[in-house]
Amino acid sequence: MNIRDARGVRIGAAVAVAALLAGCSGGTADGEGTKGPEGLTAAEACGGFASAAPVTAALEAVVGTEHFEDDLSKPDKAIERLRDDAAAPWADSYRPQPVRYCGLRAVEGGRKDLRIEVSAAGKGPYLGPALAKSVTSYATGLEAFTSSGLGRLYFTCRLDAPARSLVVEAVVRGPADVPQTDLQHRARLITVANAAARQVSAKLGCEGDGLATGVPKTVPAPASAQSAQ
Repeated sequence: MNIRDARGVRIGAAVAVAALLAGCSGGTADGEGTKGPEGLTAAEACGGFASAAPVTAALEAVVGTEHFEDDLSKPDKAIERLRDDAAAPWADSYRPQPVRYCGLRAVEGGRKDLRIEVSAAGKGPYLGPALAKSVTSYATGLEAFTSSGLGRLYFTCRLDAPARSLVVEAVVRGPADVPQTDLQHRARLITVANAAARQVSAKLGCEGDGLATGVPKTVPAPASAQSAQ
C-alpha cells in the first residue's frame, strides 16, 4: 500500500467513526439534535396522578411546560406518615408534619414549579372568616379553597386497618407571580390538588372521601366562614 492509499484509508475510517457517533447522539449533519426535550410528561410525573386530560392541561398550564423534572417528591414517605398518624390517638402537643408528596419543575430551566404536600389534619372548620373573601371555594372533600398561589383541600379517610377515620390535608403551592384576579389559575390549582388527593386516597384505601372527579365546581364559602364575616 502506498502513502496515498494509506491516507485514504485513514480518512475513510475517520468519516465512518464520525458518522457512527453522530447517529448514536441523535445529531444531524448540521450539528442540531433531533431529540425533543427530556423529562417527564404529566402522565408520567408523580405516579401518573395527572394522566386524565383535564388534570394534564391544568398541570401544564400551572408550571408552563409539557416536560417536567421531579423536585424531591417523597410519595412513599408521605403515605407511610399518614398511616402512622392514623394508627394511634395523638397527644395534645402533637402536630402532624407535612411531607412533599409531589414536587415538579420545568425541564427547560424556568423558575416555575409546583409542590403538593400532604399531612393528617385535626377537626375543622379549616377556612376562617379572614380568608373567606380572598379565596375561591370548591365542592370536593370536606373543604377546598384556593388563592392565586396556594390551595388547600381536606378530605375524610375511613380506614379498615386501623379501623378509624383520618382527615387528610393536601396543600398545593404554585408560582407566586400569578395575579389574584386570575380565577382560571385557581381552578387549575384545585384540579391538580384534587387529582393528587384522589391518588393518595386510593393508596391509603380510604372510603367515603367525597372527592370530586375531574374539575371541582366552585361553591360559596362554608357557612362557618360566612357567618363570622
